[in-house]
Amino acid sequence: QVQLVESGGGLVQAGGSLRLSCAASGSIFSINAMGWYRQGPGKQRELVAVITSGGRTNYADSVKDRFTISRDNAKNSVNLQMNSLKSEDTAVYYCNILTSIGKNYWGQGTQVTVSS
Repeated sequence: QVQLVESGGGLVQAGGSLRLSCAASGSIFSINAMGWYRQGPGKQRELVAVITSGGRTNYADSVKDRFTISRDNAKNSVNLQMNSLKSEDTAVYYCNILTSIGKNYWGQGTQVTVSS
């Protein structure tokens, strides 16, 4: 069984910063990509950022130059540094991993609220 534990969400003023962390544990053979998704009020879940095992990254246009994703392969963990936060970044953020055999796992979600 695979578990993803997220931390770091909370309430912050516009222009502030937060750092999200996610640690994966359990029967994981190997992880291909690790990423963060978010779902705002009344919106569909969308990709925020993803990082491959080789360190290649991809970001949503709305967060480029503000958010930075990083991972520690030895610890099966992924982080999301979020700077210059805006009210439109308010959402539940979900950690996701894609294993080398094509299985997807999700965290329980962590709330990020940005007050204007």
